[in-house]
Parts: sequence; structure tokens; C-alpha cells
Amino acid sequence: MESTLHILFVCTGNICRSPTAERLAAAHGAELGISDLETSSAGTRAVIGHAIHPQAARVLDSFGGRSTDFAARQLTTKIAASADIILTMTRSHRDAVLGLAPRKLNRTFTLTEAAYLATEGGASSITDLADLRPHCATHQLADIPDPIGQSDDVFDFVGGRIASLLPPVLRVCQGRQQ
Repeated sequence: MESTLHILFVCTGNICRSPTAERLAAAHGAELGISDLETSSAGTRAVIGHAIHPQAARVLDSFGGRSTDFAARQLTTKIAASADIILTMTRSHRDAVLGLAPRKLNRTFTLTEAAYLATEGGASSITDLADLRPHCATHQLADIPDPIGQSDDVFDFVGGRIASLLPPVLRVCQGRQQ
């Protein structure tokens, strides 16, 4: 029996993108039968203690995630160190994670990067993601934009983007090599 796999999602305020990814990953992981999956999120400049932003909650709920019982938290070295894989919304978030936990280099990716390596790179495990990273060109790795202060359409786009990127990453997590 494999141990629990802990995926940490990171964005800025921890009230829109990363909780959306956290909760959608949990829902999709359950659908895929990944019973040993644990998801969490944190922010590089978290709005500590706040619930998911109302527009993000609306989008999350529409994609089958659960937006209730959430409180934003600040990314710390301890939180980063406890994760098996860390998925960030932007390259600057990835840099912030690695500033706190440099030993997590082979376990930290942008969500776009991990999805690209899973679909186009042929990664079938977390170890493959790190091994294939050099084959990923920067122009192929668009950051997931921050929807704060934007229209409902932007929140819908961001939520849809996150929802589309998660399945290939979760399939890689099913084939993980610890």
C-alpha cells in the first residue's frame, strides 16, 4: 500500500487560483479513484484566514469542487517541505517556493509545466516530470493569470484553465515514483 500523496498548490493570496486547484484536484482525484491523495494550498502573500473569493467559489462550485470550509494560509518552509509535489500558478510562485525550500526543485512545477510534460512530454510519474523539464521551452509555459479585480469572464477562464490542466497531472500522480 502506497503512502498518501500530498499535492500543494501555490498562488499569491490563496483565495482564488490555488484553492480552486486544491479543491478541483481533490474532486477529480476521487473520480479517478486516487484514494491516497491529499491536497492543500497556500499563498506567497496570503490573505490569511479568508475564505475563497466569492467569484472563485462560484466557478469552483460550477466545476464540481467544494468551496466551503476554507481558510487561506501563508506559504512557509514547513508547508513546502511537507508536500510530495508542489504546483504553482506562475513561474514567480515557483521561484518563491524554491526560495523557501530549494530541496524541492525536482518536485516543484508550474501547473502549466506539469500538465505540458504529462501530455506532450510523455511523463508517467513525478520523477519523469523532473527528468523531462529541460525539454520544456519557456514560451510553452504560460502563467495562470490572477483574476482578482477582473470580470466574471476572467474568473471563468482561469477556473476552466485550471480544470483542464489538472487531469493529466493527476494521472501522472497515479504513476508516481517516490
